[in-house]
Amino acid sequence: QVQLVESGGGLVQAGGSLRLSCAVSGRMFSSYTMGWFRRAPGKEREFVAGINASGGRTYYIDSVKGRFTISRDNAKNTGSLQMDSLKPEDTAVYYCASSRYQTNEDYSQPFHYWGQGTQVTVSS
Repeated sequence: QVQLVESGGGLVQAGGSLRLSCAVSGRMFSSYTMGWFRRAPGKEREFVAGINASGGRTYYIDSVKGRFTISRDNAKNTGSLQMDSLKPEDTAVYYCASSRYQTNEDYSQPFHYWGQGTQVTVSS
C-alpha cells in the first residue's frame, strides 16, 4: 500500500514562495511517477506538474512554467514542489499523487495514489 502525506502549505502574499513536500511510504516509490494536482474553490481538480520515476523528466502546465519546480529524492521517498512568484490564482488545495507508470510525467495515464492535500492561500 502506498501512502502520501503532504506538508508545507500556508498563507503567503502574492510574489512570495512556498515549498510543498510529500512523504511517501512503500517500496515501489522509485518506480512510480510522482505528480502534483490542485483544486481551487469551485473548480475541478487540475494537474500542475509531474516528474518521472527516475527524476530525469518533468512536465508543467503552462500557467506555472518558470515559477514552479518539481523534484524528488528516491533515496528518501520524498517529493517536493517549489512554488515561486505565487499569484492569487494559485490558491487551492494541493495534492501529491503517485502513478504506477514510470513515465507519466505529462499525465497521459492515470494516477493511482493520493495524499489528503494541503491548503495554499495566496493573498493579493
